[in-house]
Amino acid sequence: MKKVFILLLISTFIILAFKSGNEYTFAIPINWPKPTYDFAKNPLSIDKIQLGRALFYDPQLSSDNTTSCSSCHSQFTAFTHVDHALSHGIKDRIGKRNSLALMNLAWHQSFMWDGAINHLDMQSLAPISNPDEMDEKIEHVVTKLQKSKIYPLLFQKAFGDSTITGEHLLKSISQFMLTLVSSNSKYDSVMRKESVFTAQENQGYKLFKTNCAECHTEPLFTNLKFENNGLTLDTTLNDTGRMKITHNKKDSLRFKVPSLRNIEFSYPYMHDGRFKKLSEVVTHYTSGVQKSNTLSKKLEKNLVLSSNERVDLIAFLLTLTDRTFLFNKDYSFPRTIFFTEKKE
Repeated sequence: MKKVFILLLISTFIILAFKSGNEYTFAIPINWPKPTYDFAKNPLSIDKIQLGRALFYDPQLSSDNTTSCSSCHSQFTAFTHVDHALSHGIKDRIGKRNSLALMNLAWHQSFMWDGAINHLDMQSLAPISNPDEMDEKIEHVVTKLQKSKIYPLLFQKAFGDSTITGEHLLKSISQFMLTLVSSNSKYDSVMRKESVFTAQENQGYKLFKTNCAECHTEPLFTNLKFENNGLTLDTTLNDTGRMKITHNKKDSLRFKVPSLRNIEFSYPYMHDGRFKKLSEVVTHYTSGVQKSNTLSKKLEKNLVLSSNERVDLIAFLLTLTDRTFLFNKDYSFPRTIFFTEKKE
C-alpha cells in the first residue's frame, strides 16, 4: 500500500512544475519529449510568472482598455473562446481566425495557425498590435503600465528594476503561458497505469491510432506541422494559411495541426471555427475532404467508420479532457494582485 501511495504521489508531482523559493523549475511529464523552448534565455521565476499572469488578464494591453489576452483565451475552455467562430477584438471587431487553445507551448517552435511567429517570447506582440484584436502599440502599453500603481512594483519584484520595458513585458507573458501544461487527463492516467479505458474508449483509442495519430501525435496530440486537411476555402475570408507567410504555393491551405487535448471544451473547430461539434469534424474526415494539390497525403483516402465507430472515436477524444488544467487556480484571474481587501 505504501509503495502504491508513493507511485501516485510521484505521478501527480511530475505533471506540475515544482517551486523552490522564487525559482520555478519546469518539470517534464513522464515519457514526454524534451521541450524546445530555451529556458536558459528566460529563466522561470514565480514573480515573473505572476507578473505575466497579471498582464495576461489585463485589458490595458489593448488600445481602449477593454480587451485582454484572456478575452479570447478563457481558462475554462482550454484557453480559447467558444462563443463565436472568429476571434473578436476591441469595439467588437471581428478577426480572421478562430483562436488557438493555449497549452503545452514549451514544445512548440512556431505559433499561430500559419506559423507567423517563430518564438513564444514574441507571440503576444501579434495580438497586441493586430488592428482587429487589441490594436495597440507596445510602447503605449509600457507607458500605461508605468503610470499604474501596481506594475512598477511587480516589475521591480520580478526583474529588480521598476522601469518597465517591452522585452520584460513580453517575456513575463511568455513565462505565464509556459506554465500552462495539460498532462493530467484520463488518457494520461491510463498511460501512467493509474486507471483503464472503458471498452468503448479503448476501441476508440485503437481507431485513433490507426486513423488520426500521424497528424495528432501522442503525447502532445499534434505533430506541430502544417497540413491541408481538405477544408473548402472560405470565399469570404480567402485564408490560404501558411502560404501567406512563405508565399510558396505548396503551402496553400496548410494550417498548423492543433492539439486535441481538451477538445471537448475548445470548440468551435478548425482555423475558421466552421464546426461546432466533434461529430461534424468526424463527418468531415469521412465524407467532406476536398482533394487538392496540397492535400495532406494522409488524407488521400477518406476515413471509413461505421456509426458505432464514430461514437467510439469521440468517446476516446473525451478522455483527453484535463479538468485539473481547466480549473487550476494558478491559471485563473489573479484577484490578489488586482484587488486588495479593505481592512475593517
